[in-house]
Amino acid sequence: MKKAGGQLEKMVRTSVTIPKSMKEEMERVDVNWSAVAREAIRRKLEWGHERDIIEAVLITEKLRRRAPEGWDSTKVIRAWRSRRS
Repeated sequence: MKKAGGQLEKMVRTSVTIPKSMKEEMERVDVNWSAVAREAIRRKLEWGHERDIIEAVLITEKLRRRAPEGWDSTKVIRAWRSRRS
């Protein structure tokens, strides 16, 4: 796999536990299972990041409130500033 700068990223080994029957079936198919697993993990990570962003947007929308009709922020700021003096 390549990093953003085009350099090759060091690969590390990990293991996955699967049922014996699945392993036997995988051996009958000519597929690079490491590549399949890497792609599945990459997609899951991307989905997790997207979900975090969506959740943050929803929380922000919940917290955002509309000002009441006729509310003037400058009056409120001036009132608080006059209290400090």
